[in-house]
Amino acid sequence: LSHELRTPLNAILGWATLLKRVPVGGADHTRGHDTIERNARVQSQIIGDLLDMSRIISGKVQLDVQPIDLQEVISAAVDAVRPSAEAKNLRLRVMLDAKAGRMRGDPNRLQQVFWNLLTNAVKFTASGGRIDVVLERVNSHVEVSVEDSGIGIRPEFLAFVFDRFRQADASTTRRYGGLGLGLSIVKHLVELHGGSARVKSAGEGQGSTFIVALPISVMRD
Repeated sequence: LSHELRTPLNAILGWATLLKRVPVGGADHTRGHDTIERNARVQSQIIGDLLDMSRIISGKVQLDVQPIDLQEVISAAVDAVRPSAEAKNLRLRVMLDAKAGRMRGDPNRLQQVFWNLLTNAVKFTASGGRIDVVLERVNSHVEVSVEDSGIGIRPEFLAFVFDRFRQADASTTRRYGGLGLGLSIVKHLVELHGGSARVKSAGEGQGSTFIVALPISVMRD
């Protein structure tokens, strides 16, 4: 945890100091600005995840339940990650079933769920890969799947994917960063909506699919 918090902070402090000595408008100035912005966003996400997990553990997460159009919620999450996907030359395909209909839920928290899944897919998929987002109605519930062609998940680790502070191994943490909290937050927020989250993967190097199932009936506050 201390390593993950200090890494972006060190980059921010280091470049903030260097920028005092480089000419404004030069290549180093632009690089420093971009590095500070990128690491500030990383730091903000880490802090946000820690605060969310603290609320979850203490039972203080509250939902603002209202009628929502899940297609709009998913589209907003997709739009938020599209620049990152395009930067890695990832093929992002979205298929939303118009028959899914409206439902009840917290639009901000559900957007957070899909943003987390999509961000993970972008992070763990190599340049030139693909990400498919599918919304479909299945009987009395809807399912949203986020499938990628990324690094995949070993069979023995599938049961632990949604656990707090869990990543496949130390090398994953070093290469991709993160605290291993995002998927745990996803699972909890989905369950607060009366739904479930699960994952499928054929193994390392064969991509993964995260599936969120949400009931169409009135949900628990």
